[in-house]
Amino acid sequence: MPDMNKKQNKPASETEGVIMPSIKDAGIKNLQAAGKPVASRQTGNMMTVSPQGQKKGPVSMKPRPPAPPPDEYDDEDEDDEYEEYEERDFRPVRLRRDGKTGCLGGLMYAVFVISISIILACMGWMAASDVLALHKEPMTITVVIPREIFTYEKETDEDGNTKTVSRADIDYVASLLKDSGIIEYTMLFKLYSAISDASAKIDPGSYELNTEFDYRALVKKMQFGSESMLETKVTIPEGFTMAQIFERLVSNRICSAEDLYEAAANYNYNYSFLGDAEIGDAARLEGFLFPDTYYFYQGEQASNVLNRFLRNMYNKITDEMQNAAQQMELSFREVIIIASMIESEAADDDERDLVASVIYNRLRVGMPLEIDATIQYVLPERKPNLSEADLMTDSPYNTYLHTGLPPGAISNPGIPSVEAALDPASTDWFFYALNTETGSHEFFRTYDEFSAFVETQDYSVLWQR
Repeated sequence: MPDMNKKQNKPASETEGVIMPSIKDAGIKNLQAAGKPVASRQTGNMMTVSPQGQKKGPVSMKPRPPAPPPDEYDDEDEDDEYEEYEERDFRPVRLRRDGKTGCLGGLMYAVFVISISIILACMGWMAASDVLALHKEPMTITVVIPREIFTYEKETDEDGNTKTVSRADIDYVASLLKDSGIIEYTMLFKLYSAISDASAKIDPGSYELNTEFDYRALVKKMQFGSESMLETKVTIPEGFTMAQIFERLVSNRICSAEDLYEAAANYNYNYSFLGDAEIGDAARLEGFLFPDTYYFYQGEQASNVLNRFLRNMYNKITDEMQNAAQQMELSFREVIIIASMIESEAADDDERDLVASVIYNRLRVGMPLEIDATIQYVLPERKPNLSEADLMTDSPYNTYLHTGLPPGAISNPGIPSVEAALDPASTDWFFYALNTETGSHEFFRTYDEFSAFVETQDYSVLWQR
């Protein structure tokens, strides 16, 4: 037999570039044919090879014992060697990517955290800029907070005292400030208002606000009497009735009519000239709301508004006036009632004392005053001419039916009418009538003289002008 240990020399042409198969290769081919895992010569890893020879991936393998010398290597030993490996030893092993995934995930998380931090910081800065009024373009805006958005609640303090607290509709106020360009974020303002109880601090009225005011300053500025609260000029002419005065105040948004009448009837004003007027009747202030030019805050408390009228009247009444009323044996209320009729009847200052003389002459002899203005005062609306039915109106103010003074003033007179009531002219006149050509009154001693003159006048033209 040929010696297997000896190398056989073959021509180079036959052996060059050819890898001679070994017993090991034959075993591998058998494993490949069976689809079992084999070791890769290049990597030393186990590969699963399909019968078609396609590799299916690396598998781990136990350390292999050193190969025996070639002369001791036979097929039987090869089979025994491969039988040492169990099936689980040739399962595919997935490569772990923990290192790569951990680094990338950490980087992505860091980017996420930084991004969220930047966004929150920007939002915080924007919010702080609005709350603290930072970096805003200076702008002054006038806003009006109407009384209608307020609700009123009765609250009891620790001492058991009950008081009425007004609360503003913060949703309305926040939207108003936002629409006016004073603030940017209504939710932030409402949050601040909830924390600071701003709804109980804000008052109705007109305010001049600036974008440079922070939230705290805005709430403080929107309070009665603040320097930002705008005053409204209201002029009350001489001879206005209380109803006309209240209507003008309402039209200028100073107070509501309901609050004004409530304050006129029930608030306790400490002025001696009001006399014994009973609380509960708003008419008790008629005649004492001194006509003048006033500056009020919109939304001002009604009792404060009326008190300013009364205080003005108090300041206008002099000691000489008080003494003159006493010498005439008249209360100051009676003086004001007479002055109110003079104010309503006189055409100008020159005839005020003449109208006053007619009133006193009639009072002295017990004649009805028969002043049309007293009937006009109680009618639902003023008429061009009084009808016979109007002259029969059942009212204590009807001076055609009742003698003496009416129960109260019929207008709010100025000082000239008050002075005329305290210093009437000395005449024997009992009648007067308007001259439509001159616009002044003619005065008469007898009724016949009066009637003859009236027949020459067409008073309907006065109401067509």
